[in-house]
This record gives sequence, structure tokens and C-alpha cells, in this order.
Amino acid sequence: MKLFSRGLIISLLFLIILGVNFLGLGVNFYTDILWFKSLNFIDSFWTIFQAKIIVRLGVWFCFSLFIYFNLLFTKKALLKLIENFKRSDDTDNNHVVELNPKKDIKFLGFLNSNRINLIYLLISIIIGFFFSSIGANSWRVVLEFLNATSFANTDPIFNKDISFYIFKFPFYQFIYQLLSTLVIITGLIVGGVYLLSNRGGFFSRISNRGKYHLSILISLFFLLKAWGYRLDMFQLLYSSRGVAFGASYTDIHAQLFGLKALSLITIVLAIFIFINIFIKKTKLIIGGVVTLFIASLLLNTIYPGLVQQYQVEPNEVAKEAPYIEYNIEFTKKAYNLDEIEKRDFDFKEDLTYDDILSNKTTINNIRLWDNRPLKTTYGQLQGIRSYYSFNDIDIDRYQIDGETRQVMLGARELSQQLLSNRAKTWVNKRLNYTHGFGLAMSPVNRVSPGGLPEFLIKDIPPQSKKFKIKQPRIYYGELSNEYVIVNTEAKEFDYPEGDRNNYTQYNGDGGVKLSSPIRRLAFAAKYATLKLLLNDDISSESRLMFNRNIKTRVAKIAPFLRYDNDPYLVVSDLGELYWIHDAYTTSNRYPYSEPQNWGNYIRNSVKVVTNAYTGKVKFYVVDNSDPIIRTYQKIFPELFSKFKEMPADIKAHIRYPVDLFKIQAKLYSIYHMEDPTVFYNKEDLWNIPQENYAGTAIEMEPYYTLMKLPDEAEERFLLMLPFTPVRKNNMISWLAAKSDHDDYGKLVLYKFPKRELVYGPMQIEARIDQNSEISQQLSLWNQRGSRVIRGNLLTIPIKNSILYVEPIYLQAEQSQLPELKKVIVSYGEDVIMENSLELALQRLFRVNKEDLKEDKAAETEETEEGKQNLSVKGLINEIAKLYSSSKEALKAGDWTEYGRLIKNLEEKLNLLQEKAEK
Repeated sequence: MKLFSRGLIISLLFLIILGVNFLGLGVNFYTDILWFKSLNFIDSFWTIFQAKIIVRLGVWFCFSLFIYFNLLFTKKALLKLIENFKRSDDTDNNHVVELNPKKDIKFLGFLNSNRINLIYLLISIIIGFFFSSIGANSWRVVLEFLNATSFANTDPIFNKDISFYIFKFPFYQFIYQLLSTLVIITGLIVGGVYLLSNRGGFFSRISNRGKYHLSILISLFFLLKAWGYRLDMFQLLYSSRGVAFGASYTDIHAQLFGLKALSLITIVLAIFIFINIFIKKTKLIIGGVVTLFIASLLLNTIYPGLVQQYQVEPNEVAKEAPYIEYNIEFTKKAYNLDEIEKRDFDFKEDLTYDDILSNKTTINNIRLWDNRPLKTTYGQLQGIRSYYSFNDIDIDRYQIDGETRQVMLGARELSQQLLSNRAKTWVNKRLNYTHGFGLAMSPVNRVSPGGLPEFLIKDIPPQSKKFKIKQPRIYYGELSNEYVIVNTEAKEFDYPEGDRNNYTQYNGDGGVKLSSPIRRLAFAAKYATLKLLLNDDISSESRLMFNRNIKTRVAKIAPFLRYDNDPYLVVSDLGELYWIHDAYTTSNRYPYSEPQNWGNYIRNSVKVVTNAYTGKVKFYVVDNSDPIIRTYQKIFPELFSKFKEMPADIKAHIRYPVDLFKIQAKLYSIYHMEDPTVFYNKEDLWNIPQENYAGTAIEMEPYYTLMKLPDEAEERFLLMLPFTPVRKNNMISWLAAKSDHDDYGKLVLYKFPKRELVYGPMQIEARIDQNSEISQQLSLWNQRGSRVIRGNLLTIPIKNSILYVEPIYLQAEQSQLPELKKVIVSYGEDVIMENSLELALQRLFRVNKEDLKEDKAAETEETEEGKQNLSVKGLINEIAKLYSSSKEALKAGDWTEYGRLIKNLEEKLNLLQEKAEK
């Protein structure tokens, strides 16, 4: 009775645990469906889910059927064993079969043909289910195989389209591993049954029937092994044996021959094993296996080793030259380095102050603010409250007063981790503190008299003379990691104002609507809290927002893409906030291409745009030439949008991603060498230069700049990085990536003349340190309770010259507020430090102050004349627009915007009255 009770309790506990697990899976499945539906990506969800289920069921069915079919062949041997045991029991002769104690006889007596079939079926189903997990994670391999897109390019060894290696080869490897595992597992199970079924005990020899059966399985295994050797031939294209990645001389002339020979030997061995069923020459089989083992040792290890040592190494350059060429060619194609446009930079040191004035857009957009100290400054000046945080400071460009200006900006997000411990209640975290508010923005080159940034957008609610922020609330961002519930009866904290707080109610369509008790129950189970059911403030109109972190959000929607580490915020023309996130297609199967952390093929094919208020996500394809993204478009046709469908005000802010640029720059520092001999000897190896930041030498980061490229008429928003020769510090070239959408992604390399000395970043840093006036001043500041922070050293090409600019920040020991105090400018042999970039340039080019006064007077006169020429008709049109906008703001209840527009309207009316009086 006690045993029965204990068994019942254990069974109940097992059922409870199983039920809880299945309930958890069901809840997550249901809430995921609701989430994908809310984003209009439910078709993508079902595509992935169905693929996982079909592949897993297919593997399960194949495993179970094959094992069951093979087990049925063993039934006769098992029935014979049962019959022997029964006969043993009848005659009470315990010597007929050694393993026949009375309890075993009673158990085997229970078995019959039908019950054995059922047991075999259950065993097959259980083992098949266990191994079906192999297929659950291979849905991508199967879908890519079925939707493969041609690369229109072939490998140099087997002459197969690259799509074979990217989409088909992984599928064949998957099938090979699957079948090999199936045959091995089946062989072990069947062999075990035959051993246990034999008369004479467990270790007696197997019956002839068992031998035939196992011979067929072994023969099938060796046939699969022959196919495996065939697949290993293609695997040679990823060999690391030679001096460059990919198949080398030894791989092609020795290893490839060995694999072909082994494949043939293995096929012959498989045939011999099968024939042996009839001729029964076991020695032939043993000899065949020994032959295969010896051949594998000779052909796979010894022979390639001898070829490498005695043929290749004495003549390595000559032998490996063709394969080095393949590596260079295919690496450049895989990373888009073959599209780099090379230009000569006709370096001259003949820059004048007139040239500076004629490149005013470039000069006005030289970045004096480094994002690292600026993040601290933003936090101190614009954090407003302790629970607001700037996760990152991004760089972008905007049209301001009719011209393109480079700016730095950061989202003011609400971090629930920064709430006081008392405030971290469930109601506060889920219903009250739900969103961040607005952003801060400042020009890259403007500094207040106190050494702080001049803000274009600041404070809460956002104050700006240049931008209209219609919807500043940030529900989805980089710090939004917790679920929240909006549109409830509770007061949703909006922003602080003096001693009181302002509250709001969400009126967007983000999140999942809690429109039924079932939905509330599901989310209560998902987050293991009854508060979702018991809270009276939650209604059927409330919305639950989860997966709010934009990085995890987009990765959940499209897990087959790789994502950049730095999404950035954009202000649209309508005053709404969006996040732009770069996504990449990657692979590690591109032949002969040098692998990096993400694989050995990469394209920035997708721009992901997320609305910070609603959380709606759009995937825009920006590179239709990429076969991988075209394959995914076939698989998920409803997921991707065309680039031309991206709104123009968002398209104006796309930029070339730093993560991709760094990978390309690192590789190009080696793969600009196209001659195999030069590549082999690394004669022209480049380095990414170092710079001095905050007293430490670090590798230079790529930087965005708005400038006019040599020989081009217009300024472009670029990402650039200089190169230096290995073990030298002079600059040899620089690489730029264009970000404007009309020529997005174009890479341009400028090479300096080899006979000219062009200072590199560390040489300029050394010259700054050697300047007695500058080094004395910096040392003095460091000794007076302050810390000097030397910012990014920027290399700015202007005409055919190079200008170097480095900002200097000062931070007090008791303060976390870095201030921009000095700007160092270097050109030619001169190094100048002044309070501003303008003064430094004037001093650098020895400008006469009287000439400057005359220029400013003429400029002022032109400006005044422009104001006078402003037509009455133009003012009337502006007044009409402001009046219309103010009515819309009033209708929307946006009192802050309404007040701003009325004030602006009043200014325009006064100006119109002045003109009328004249």
C-alpha cells in the first residue's frame, strides 16, 4: 500500500511538472501570436513556426519509421527467445538458457507478437522524438535551400555557383549528419536486441539473421561515409592549411585526391559488406575495413604532409600564388571591397585662409564634441531627473536654416533601474513610469562661453527654435527592458514640471490590447503575477507593451539577420521620433573568403525603422544586389519593404554603419595588396592608426564628418578613417564611405603620394606633446584638481591638404561635467591651441584682424539687405501657415506647441506691420 501511495505521489508530481511546462509553452506561444499580430508580422511568425514544426516532424517521422522498420526484423529472434524461455519453464530445465530466473520467465511470458510490435513502436517514437530536436534548429537551412538565389559567380575549383555553398551545401551536411546518426543509433539498438535474443547468453555470437541485418546497416553506413568524403571535398574551400584562407596547393593536389580515393574505397567496401551476406567471407570485410583505415591515414594525413613539407614549403610563393589570388579576389567580393573606388590625393601644403572660407560648410561641421565626454555632459545638463538617462550620443545631419548641419543627439530615456527603491513598486514600474521624454541635440562645433554645448533641442518639454517635436514620448528604446501597461485608469507619469508632475494617457496603437479576460489571464501567467488580474485600473482598452528594447525587438521579428550595435534616434519632419537600426546578412560559407567574427560574408542590406512611440517596425531593403536578402524576401515576402517606400524625411538620415566599416577597413589594410608575392611577404601592410584619448593610446575609431571630397562639387555626409603603414606613423591613405541615399554605400579610397610625408595621427599627437606652450598648459591644468581629456583627433581633408583638429576638455575632480576649453589645430609644421576653432584657424593662417572686421561688416550688410528684401507676400504666406498649424495644435490639445506657434505668429505680424508702416 505504501509503495502504491509513493508511486501515485511521484506520478502526480510528474504530471504537475509536465503540465506546468506545457502551460508555460502554451502561454508564451499565445502571447507571441498576439505580439506578432500587433506588429502585422503574423505571417512571418507562422512561416518560422511551421518550418520548425514540419522539419521536426519530418525528422521525428523518419527516425521513428526507420528504427521501427529495423526493429521489426529483430522480432523473430525475440519471439524465438521467448519460446525458449517458455519451454524452459515447462521442463524446469535451467540449463537451456543461462538468463532465465523465474521472474524473467514471467515477464517474457507476458510478451507476444502484438505486444512486441507495440513496444517497438513506443521505443521508436520516443527515440525519434528525442533526436527530432536536431531538426528543430535547422529550419533556416531547409528554407534557404528551397529558396536559394544565384550569386551569378562561381568558385575557381569546382566551378559551382556561390549559392551552392551558401544555401545548398549546409543542407547536404545537415542531411548527412542526420542520416549518419540515424544509421548508427539504429545499428546500436538492433545489435543490442540481437545480442540479448541469442541462446547461450548475452556474449554469445550473433545469429546469421542478425549478421545479415547488421551487414546491411553497416553497408549503408559506409555508403553514407563515401558521401561524407564527397562533401569534405567542398569543405576544402574553407581550409586554413595554406598561407591564405581557402584551398591551398596541398589541399588541391594531395588532400582532394585522397578524398576522392577514400570515397571510392568506401563505396567498394560497402558493396563487399553487402555481398558478404551471400558469400560469407568475413575476412574480406575485415581486410576492407583495415584497408580503409590505412588508406585514410596515408591519404588524409601522411601524403598531404609530405607534399606540404617537400613540395610546397621550398617553393611556397610559386606554389601558393594562384590560391592567394583566389583568396584576395573572393575576400574582396565577400566584403564588397572590390567596389572601392581608388583615387589619388595630390597632396600639397598650399592651403590659405581663403580656402578655409570657401569650404565653410566643411569647417562649420568639424566635430569638436566627442561623444564620450558629451554623454556625461548631456547627463548632467539634460538628465533633469535621476531616473532619466542618455544611453548613447549619436551623430547625424539635419537641414537647419536651409543648410545641412552635423549634430549630436541623445534620447532621454526612462530607466526603471534608476528609480529609488521605494518607487520600485509594481504599480509604478508597470503603470506609472512607462516612458522616456524627448531628446537633447547640439551642433558638433558650437560651444557656449562656459565651454558647454549649445543646444538646438533641450529641456522637458522639448524647447527648440529650429525643430518641432510633436510626439516626444519614448516607449521603445535602448533602455526599455520592462513590460508596461498603458491607457489605464492610473495616472501615467509624463514629465516633471517644477514641484509637480504632469500626467498623460497613451493614445497610440502600440502594444497588445487587453481586450479579453483570456488575454489578461495569459499575460498574468506569462509574468507570474495576479496583479494583472486584480488591478482595477486595467480595462479592456488598456495595452500591454513588452519586448520594448529595440535591439531584442527587431531580433525577435527577424532572428536570421545580424544587427549593428548602435541604433540611433531620428527626428522626422513631422516631429516624431524613430530609431534606425542597421541589419546585416551574413554567412560563414563564402569560398576562399577570410573569416571575421561574424563569418566571411557581410552586407548591410536592411535598414530597420522603429517608431519610438508606437513600437511599429519596418524592414527596408537597401541592397537588392545581395542574393541572401533576396532569398529571405522569397521566404518572408510580407516582412520586407522596398527602399523607395521609406519616407523621405527618414531616408535623409540613413548613414553607413560603423560596425561594417570597421570590418572592411581592417580587411582592406591587408587586402589592398593584389599581387600574390606582395601579399605573401606582407610588403605593403597598413595599420589603423592610434590616437591619444584621455592620456591613453587607443586604436582610432571611424568618424562621421560632413565635408566636400576632393574633385567633388557638394558636401557629403561621410564615415572615414585614415591608414598608416605598418610600424610607421605617417599617413598613407584614407577610406571614406558615403551615407547620402543617392550614392549610399559607395566606398572611396584616397592614396597619398609615396614620396610625400603626410603626418599621421600619432605623429600629430607627438608634435602636440612636444609643443612646450601646449604641453605646459595641459600639465598645469592636470595639477590643479582637474583632469584634461584629449578628444578625438580628426583628420580633415580640404582641397589637396590635410587639417588636423583635436578638442581639449577639462573636467574638475569633484565634477562630472567635462567642458570644452581649447581647440588644437595643426597644419604643415604649425600646431596652434586657441579657445575656439575660429581663433585657431585665424592664428594658424596669420589672418589680419582688420581684414576680418571688413569681411564681417560686409557680411552683416548683406544680411540686413536680405532681411529688407523679404517680401510682404512671403510674410503673409508664413502667417497663414502658422495660423493653420496653431489651429491643429489647439485641436490636438498640444498647449505647448500652440503657445510656441502663437508667439511666432505674433513676431511675424509685428514684422508685417513694420513693413506696412515703411
